Amino acid sequence: MNGNIHSIVKGGTVDGPGTRYVIFVKGCPMRCLYCHNPDTWTPVGGTEMTVDEILKDYDSIAPFLANGGITVTGGEPLTQIDFLLELFEKAKKKGIHTCLDTSGIMFRRNVPEIYAKYEKLASLTDLVLLDIKHIDPEGHKALTAQPIDNILDFLHFLDEKDVKVWIRHVIVPDITFKEELLVRLGTYIAQFHNVKGLDILPYHDMAKKKYKEMGMDYVLADTKPLETSDGQWARDVILKAMKVERDKLRAEGKYIDR
Repeated sequence: MNGNIHSIVKGGTVDGPGTRYVIFVKGCPMRCLYCHNPDTWTPVGGTEMTVDEILKDYDSIAPFLANGGITVTGGEPLTQIDFLLELFEKAKKKGIHTCLDTSGIMFRRNVPEIYAKYEKLASLTDLVLLDIKHIDPEGHKALTAQPIDNILDFLHFLDEKDVKVWIRHVIVPDITFKEELLVRLGTYIAQFHNVKGLDILPYHDMAKKKYKEMGMDYVLADTKPLETSDGQWARDVILKAMKVERDKLRAEGKYIDR
């Protein structure tokens, strides 16, 4: 099985635990206003690589990745789910930790043959970095040009399958960097037992140059970057909301620690 690969980073430290072999794939239906990889949107182009070629390359630097593993990101990895399944299946046989960085936008329950692939993927995935772009449905569509329904359903599915999840959330001035939205996000994700981590990513504008080079309009060109301290504040707000909601659910017998 070939994968359409945009690029590979050997030694990534922000895409899952430890030091990782990070594969960026081509193709994504999302059109996030702040996306810093618009060159991954189109499914064409890139470099065709087989699973065996990738694992051979991984093995060549494996001693430096002892505490890490493989992360597949993009683009949207779920647009190449058959490639992903073969890669993770062979990686697990070699004892490699598997991590998927995804928006979950491609998830479908109501198509049996597609759902079966997700069930298999869940059995092969050690960790999912799930990007929740915006907790408000209308805000999500305005930010990404896609609905939020399948993304939240994917989180429910991962909880049902007991797949560990780290939530990723980008805070953007006047879009997601609002206390009421952060509280809504924390309140919502409090119900899930499998949410084990929370990464808050302050907005930056380092993609401006790439958009200019590609002849694309960067909609957020006048939006000022946020600071690390903004990210910490936002994380504290979300975690506080999670605690409040979980305490409430426990008192009602609707959340049992496991």
